[in-house]
Amino acid sequence: MKKYLCHHFSVPILQSRLGPDITVEGIGFNETIVINGVRVSFHPAGHVVGSAQIRMEYKGKVVVVSGDYKLQDDGLSTPFEPIRCHEFVSESTFGLPIYQWNDIDKQEEELRQWIAHNQSYGRTSVFVGYSLGKAQRILKAVADVAPTYVHHSIHRINQAYESIGIELPKYEVLDFREDIKYVDQGIVVLPPAMIESKVIKKIPNMSYAICSGWMTVRGARRWRSADAGFALSDHADWNDLLKAIRSTEAEKIYITHGQTTIFSKYLCELGYEAEEVMTAYGEEESNAIELEGNV
Repeated sequence: MKKYLCHHFSVPILQSRLGPDITVEGIGFNETIVINGVRVSFHPAGHVVGSAQIRMEYKGKVVVVSGDYKLQDDGLSTPFEPIRCHEFVSESTFGLPIYQWNDIDKQEEELRQWIAHNQSYGRTSVFVGYSLGKAQRILKAVADVAPTYVHHSIHRINQAYESIGIELPKYEVLDFREDIKYVDQGIVVLPPAMIESKVIKKIPNMSYAICSGWMTVRGARRWRSADAGFALSDHADWNDLLKAIRSTEAEKIYITHGQTTIFSKYLCELGYEAEEVMTAYGEEESNAIELEGNV
């Protein structure tokens, strides 16, 4: 795009992903600007650092576009803020009752227990998670358990986090061009693209786990031939989707991105005026774990 408008925290992330020379303007949460007569403001979505719901007000009518969001506070991103509005556009990535997350402390404890199990068998614990958002949560969860190593793509995003004052646990950057036997029995965090890479086989005594909300369904883990799967998600689960929608007190709900048909039908059964909205994105939910909602 020619221009970008985002929260201040997202500026270094966009520059890391798209290049330092993009034209980007950062604003704070709850800061209002006017665009063609419409009052626009960003509000915390809790998805990843800098993620925002967009509130738009025109002639007294308020519409909020959620983007991706979660209600659980992961200790890294600004917690979700419910915004009252007339119309609310909600994602529904995990809009099925089967998707219900444990609390954050329980999620992190499961990761640490798996590492301890692997260490008892002399294995290296490899976690696979998206470079933006998921990898930083993994690092936070396993801090000080064992020497930790990350792929360079994760390191780049970590640098963006640190540039806005977010302190991450200590780690080292892996160079797969070298002999990496030194990571034996440690912790390695990789992006999903590495699953299909031959270089992953250089990691000694490896057991690998996928961290994704899709791991709620055991078949997803088997499909990837993973040794373990952890339902660690940067999206709202079924209960929190419903909670978020109730908190808006919206008169009309638009459902997009994910389980749109089922979730919008359920909302109608609850008495909401709800409908699904088809978009040019969202196909990844059915066939690509690695694209769990981080754009």
